[in-house]
Amino acid sequence: MSGKKYIYLFAAGKAEGQSAWRNLLGGKGAGLAEMTNLGIPVPPGFTITTEACVEYFHNGGHFPEGMWDQAVEALATVESAMGMKFGDPRNPLLVSVRSGARVSMPGMMDTVLNVGLNDETVQGLIRKTSNPRFAYDS
Repeated sequence: MSGKKYIYLFAAGKAEGQSAWRNLLGGKGAGLAEMTNLGIPVPPGFTITTEACVEYFHNGGHFPEGMWDQAVEALATVESAMGMKFGDPRNPLLVSVRSGARVSMPGMMDTVLNVGLNDETVQGLIRKTSNPRFAYDS
């Protein structure tokens, strides 16, 4: 496994990063790290570095060595912090995936919300919220 760090966590008022790390974490990742470090209530999460993206393209669309394992470990940390589990039909953790770049690129980035919501996990969300409309709108 590669010793290179591709994943940086932010949770519970502490982040592995700061706003000055924009080139490594992208604009959104650096902002989330800075807000977390300032004590602003930010849900726990992680940032995949811009270096991982560059290496992915240089590797013909394959993840850099070690990146996937780091992402799985980071997801487990987020699951623990939230008391939920990704893909769990009873207590689903839903995540947002937001692309970011070193410089602002309005209109060029994608955001995918509620990753992890499917026919099974939506039932868990309905049970947790007692609100089918909210769950199906999600």
